[in-house]
Amino acid sequence: MGQLAVVLVLAAGVAAVVRWTRFGRELRAVVDDRRLAVLGGIDADRVAAAGWAFGAFTAGLTGVLLAPYVRLDPYGLPLLVMEVVAVAVAARMRSLPVAVVVALGIGVAQSQLTRLHPSGWGEPLLQAAGTNLFVVALLVAALVLPGVGTRDALPRTATARVPAPPGAWIVAVALLLLPLGLAGRDLHTSIQVPALAVILLSLVVVTGRGGQISLGQAAYAGLGALFTALLAAGRFPGLPGLPELTALAVSVVLVAPLGLLTGWPAIGRRGLALALATFAVGVGVSRFVFAQPYATAGLSLGRPAGFHGDRAYYVLELFLLAVALLAVHALRRGRTGRALAAMRDHEAGAQAAGVQVPSLKLLAFVAGAALAALGGGMLGMGLRAFDAAAYDPVRGLLWFAAVVVLGADSTLGALAAAALLVGLDAGTRGGVAAALIGILAVLVGRFPGGPYEALRTTAARLRPRRTPALTPAGTHARGVLRPAEPRTPRTAPAPRGATPAHVALEGRGTGAAGERGAGDGVSGTAPRAVGPDGPRAAPEEADRERPGAPERSPSGRPGATVSPVLTARRLHAHYGSFTALDGVDLDLSPGRITAVVGPNGAGKSTLFHCLAGTLRPAGGTVRLGGRDITARPAHARTRLGIARTFQELAVFPSLTVAENVRVGAEQGRVTDPGAVERTLRLLALDGPVRARPAAGLPTGTLRRVELARVLAGAPRVLLLDEPAAGLDTAEVAALARVLKALAADGTALLVVEHDLDLVAGLADVVHVMTAGRIIASGPPERVLDALETGTGP
Repeated sequence: MGQLAVVLVLAAGVAAVVRWTRFGRELRAVVDDRRLAVLGGIDADRVAAAGWAFGAFTAGLTGVLLAPYVRLDPYGLPLLVMEVVAVAVAARMRSLPVAVVVALGIGVAQSQLTRLHPSGWGEPLLQAAGTNLFVVALLVAALVLPGVGTRDALPRTATARVPAPPGAWIVAVALLLLPLGLAGRDLHTSIQVPALAVILLSLVVVTGRGGQISLGQAAYAGLGALFTALLAAGRFPGLPGLPELTALAVSVVLVAPLGLLTGWPAIGRRGLALALATFAVGVGVSRFVFAQPYATAGLSLGRPAGFHGDRAYYVLELFLLAVALLAVHALRRGRTGRALAAMRDHEAGAQAAGVQVPSLKLLAFVAGAALAALGGGMLGMGLRAFDAAAYDPVRGLLWFAAVVVLGADSTLGALAAAALLVGLDAGTRGGVAAALIGILAVLVGRFPGGPYEALRTTAARLRPRRTPALTPAGTHARGVLRPAEPRTPRTAPAPRGATPAHVALEGRGTGAAGERGAGDGVSGTAPRAVGPDGPRAAPEEADRERPGAPERSPSGRPGATVSPVLTARRLHAHYGSFTALDGVDLDLSPGRITAVVGPNGAGKSTLFHCLAGTLRPAGGTVRLGGRDITARPAHARTRLGIARTFQELAVFPSLTVAENVRVGAEQGRVTDPGAVERTLRLLALDGPVRARPAAGLPTGTLRRVELARVLAGAPRVLLLDEPAAGLDTAEVAALARVLKALAADGTALLVVEHDLDLVAGLADVVHVMTAGRIIASGPPERVLDALETGTGP
């Protein structure tokens, strides 16, 4: 009763502080939106530190209350904490009363279930459920309850992946071969390194390349070892006894589809919800499979014939590790690797580029499960037994942390993590490896690129900086060579009939069409088109430059046909009781630029999302060329010819400029091998900038990269969400020239924009939205003038 009173008093105190004090309001504001809280004058760092301190105090008090009942275990206590997270999830991370009631209810129910002693086949299962009711609650909360923790919890890649130091692979191979010269206990310990490295490579695929949180890899590794042992012993239902190597291969095939257990929730969940779902699967497998005597009693596991000795078996492990490295290399390179990186860097942008994100997530989890099963089977054969403790869920947490802090997208990081974990566990007391990884994890927010990036950054800061001093002759030469005044760039709009080649080339040297010099490495790599008095490319030649350019009509004008290519009829959309769209009709015709303007909350973004496929309307239809695409997802619409850009740039920072554009061509199923090169040339990205990672490039250049990726897929309809956001005046003028040229070539464009000056000089027709309806439509000079005067169109 004393403990219950402490819990109730503490819960009441926390509720009072959070609800009625200034600190509580500031804490809730920081949790909801940290950046907005900072703009509101809140010291987010101070508030967050105080929140963490209070959380640490509460956790310590919980440990004091549990001390008489639980054993001090560096692996068991974290598992207990993760199980209790189910209580917070059931309370939607918001309601303290609900959390207390759920915790008390689960505790009472568990104590009552442990008193039941049924007989028959259900006895072990019921006993397992009774003693692990919190695990069952975690599974239900993570897999069933909707809308929990939808924010990203995994740090997103902010820079390109740091390349391995020169000669690193030579050193890694030498270190892997070193145990062949060892003997006795040292060699026996070393055989765990290749097996664990294969397991950690599964995290490189799922987390490092695919950007998905997976805390259940230990379960797949354990299933690989268990299935291998059962198959080798002839105890697997429906299958005869198999040789060890064959049993290992079959176990990988059997476990791989089970990756859907964690992959399926990943389709609609991310962040905390995905972390809980994957961890819940791992805990459930551990408690309901590995810990049950009917599955593991009397089970042993030998080594393949001819590889019984530690040295011979280590050679076999190195071969299997090489196979796994080749498989990971294949998944991290080429079209699949670029698609995975795009999904990791910007999931919505990847969908808009045509990447089938749900299928790709399932592929990542299935491949990760197969690799983990291979590593688990190798580890079991190395230990000559199936040891459930080797695949404890908390070890899965430790493996995940080790891979993240040592470079999630680095195969070398996985090898280093495996050697570090095995070495620390063998040479120190238990828990040292977890403590070291925990310390390194604290630094991961500071250095997301891994230890090598941290060392390189530290070395750069410690390196003395010397300001170069010019000699008198150098000073005189600089004065002679420095130009007196920079040349004023041309910013006049292009003629209405300008072609993309003319626009792209004429825009070189300024703004969105090309920052000259060191800003992005673009230089005059193509002939510069000149004005009306000089030569320039013919329209027919320019059209051939554009990938997937539409054929001209007999009249020679690409927009000769006026029938709409994309139509929306009676679109309705709701957010709870709020009506965002109320019967909206819209037509987009080839060769015309349509603009939608209106105040915030008018429904512009909702209309945009309904057309792009990121939101399914509650009513109405969307048709592309007469074909109903209302139920089509975003990536399917992209492949049908509807492309979009984002207000907040949707580029993939870890990929180079050329790779960003190649993703658009590949996912748009453009088979022309020269499409990427032509698109890079049209947007003035064919210089040295093409090989640079997108991370860190100027905003104007990134706008061109996003537009180039879209154009590489040869779209029929282009949807632009605030395309001028973040651009200066010169960049906006250059962007307007590009968009006019695209319309002149027959593309249907929709622009959602707040810049009315841009709309006035760009659009052929303007729609005004308010309260989810289009209230006015017409030419921009009539509609916008009426809006400014307040007389109505």
